[in-house]
Amino acid sequence: MRRETAYKLAGRHHDHPAPGTGIEKEREIRFKPLPPGQVERAWLALRVLKDLHVERTQDPLCLRVRYSVLDYSLETLEDALREAGYALDNTLYSKLVRALVYFCEETQRHNLISPERLIKQSHEVYIQAWDQHAHGDHDDTPVDLREYK
Repeated sequence: MRRETAYKLAGRHHDHPAPGTGIEKEREIRFKPLPPGQVERAWLALRVLKDLHVERTQDPLCLRVRYSVLDYSLETLEDALREAGYALDNTLYSKLVRALVYFCEETQRHNLISPERLIKQSHEVYIQAWDQHAHGDHDDTPVDLREYK
């Protein structure tokens, strides 16, 4: 039985993410001090992206971004900035935070796009599937011929 069939028989609907999943993220992108003016150029470049909100912070080497995990991830944003020639902060602390955020967002995206697993109603799926298929419990012999006299 295909997974989708099992989910439909169990009455599960996977059309939308569960409420409260926290798909809206607010992150900081930190830059190196050199070359000068790169934070301003990055702010202008990121502002044109749809559904991405970019703000300046009190820190002159930092930008705050807000986005949905379904649209963007911090990893894709930072990779795009690196490819465009921007120098991002590479301190040990930044690398650790970055690795944790990348992992969490990737896991959350994977969980949101994959169907829910059957946990509580899985037995009902197999009962319904058994009822819909021909199986060995059916005997075509008439009742009077089945009984021994």
